[in-house]
Amino acid sequence: MSFPLYAPAEEHDMLRETVRALADEKIAPHAAQADEAEEFPWDVYKALVAADLHAIHVPEQYGGAGADALAAVIVIEEVARACASSSLIPAVNKLGTVPLLLSASEEVKSRYLAPVARGEAMFSYALSESEAGSDAAAMKTRAVKDGDHYVLNGAKMWITNAGVSEYYTLMAVTDPSAGARGISAFVVEKSDEGVSFGPKERKLGIKASPTRQVILDNVRIPESRMIGAPGTGFKTALATLDHTRVTIAAQALGIAQGALDYAIGYVKERKQFGRAIADFQGLQFMIADMAMKLEAARQLTYHAAAKSELAMHGTPQKDLTFLSSAAKCAASDAAMEITTDAVQLLGGYGYTKDFPVERMMRDAKITQIYEGTNQIQRMVMARQLLK
Repeated sequence: MSFPLYAPAEEHDMLRETVRALADEKIAPHAAQADEAEEFPWDVYKALVAADLHAIHVPEQYGGAGADALAAVIVIEEVARACASSSLIPAVNKLGTVPLLLSASEEVKSRYLAPVARGEAMFSYALSESEAGSDAAAMKTRAVKDGDHYVLNGAKMWITNAGVSEYYTLMAVTDPSAGARGISAFVVEKSDEGVSFGPKERKLGIKASPTRQVILDNVRIPESRMIGAPGTGFKTALATLDHTRVTIAAQALGIAQGALDYAIGYVKERKQFGRAIADFQGLQFMIADMAMKLEAARQLTYHAAAKSELAMHGTPQKDLTFLSSAAKCAASDAAMEITTDAVQLLGGYGYTKDFPVERMMRDAKITQIYEGTNQIQRMVMARQLLK
């Protein structure tokens, strides 16, 4: 009997080659400088837009490429292999727009997805607050109805690409008596009166992607900018994360692959005791373990991406929540272990900024923290298994 190979399609392999060539030529050479300067890589953004890789997931009806979830994973993975900060361009564009794809009116979708597809605007996601991180439902940002408008007040914290994105999917409390069911989602524009941004956070890694507060001071927006019905915002936020945790897994895979590739090249060249250190079994076992952990995480991530794609197109996947959490958790834990080992394999050189693995190790850490800490992912997985 013929058995279909459980693998990406030929189009996915061709896409990977395209993205890798672009990343090697236009992204990797500037990654260290972007990290050092802590400046958003606009040249990378322009290169991704020119290749239509900045928001590959936007459906064709809104002017996008209409690529599937696995294609989005491959783009993020290959960009992250060169520069983790740059991989947040396609990743955060997806994070900001998935709530619209899941819940918004046709009017809101066509108004906001088309400029993203054209590369005229980026889209960020604003859920967390200083006192509402893992416990996002404890948010304090309020949206009060005033005629056919809402007036928003509050501050959102840890917002990736804040200040460079034109649009924000923002969660706010519309009914304080209803708990999580009193939270609604809105599209807020950078140009709305009363929107401002806090100073850039000074971070361990992903330094070329700005992380700032989004501050709302009597921001008045039309009620037509609500995403879905009143009170459905938190449900939309959780459904969004089922899809976008997979993109963080992809980012982690890319960072880890970049570190592994560099370490393998290094140990083949570096000589001690009269021979290449790649000849020493202790280091061979380290390399083998790194590659094994990475491939296990990759297969889990691709499986989760396939489920995400089916769910996005209306076929419910009861194990998507478990699989997306498992992929994010496994890939980010693997990335932290692999990048740490890559630094070890380079010895003293690994600890210096002259080599990329120290940056990769710093960048890997955030993948264990954002879009739900790995402790939260384990709670999510356990709940899915025990319910």
